[in-house]
Amino acid sequence: MDEAQDLSAMQLRALGRRCGTGSATVLGDIAQGTTAWSARSWKDVLTHLGQDGDVTELTLGFRVPGTVLDYAARLLPHVAPELERPRSLRPGPGALDVRRVPDPMAAAVGAAREALARPGSVGLIVADAAADAHAAALRAAGVEHELLGPESDGAARLLVIPATLAKGLEYDHVIVAEPAAIAAAEARGLARLYVVLTRAVTSLTILHRDDLPAELAS
Repeated sequence: MDEAQDLSAMQLRALGRRCGTGSATVLGDIAQGTTAWSARSWKDVLTHLGQDGDVTELTLGFRVPGTVLDYAARLLPHVAPELERPRSLRPGPGALDVRRVPDPMAAAVGAAREALARPGSVGLIVADAAADAHAAALRAAGVEHELLGPESDGAARLLVIPATLAKGLEYDHVIVAEPAAIAAAEARGLARLYVVLTRAVTSLTILHRDDLPAELAS
């Protein structure tokens, strides 16, 4: 069971009862809980599963470059204060680029072109309400892409990704446009932004005209 942090108490109890005479592997990240009912601790998850035991945090990772993970971890005190800060096995110097720009949409088109000039997949992640406009800007500029949604297969090298669809995905190069809009779009918006900022495997470019969320400056 993946993304277990987003299961409700009733769903967890149903899972625990089904596994009363067997076993289950339950995976998740408390910091990535984006539902109103998401778990705030693994102790709570164990309780609803009908289990008791020790919890050991896994804090060492390898997928996200260290500079990117350190930046995203600025949000942890606000979305999951009980968690330790994660560390990456890959330092990732130069992997993070935060740019204040006068026109984020035009800058996103330019950043997409820059990323496509390098090997690997590219994800342009934006607030859901801005996804169509960014796709239209790329189309007008003649940049081949796909808008991730129910009708897409996600096979294009450059994907425009609504923030609520980013969980569980990863791309070599990630471009995030207007993080403040992502954070403001829902009650657990900072947790959503944490998810978005940790999708990058090689590089993360952040483009913003509006002020960044204050939590990222801490």
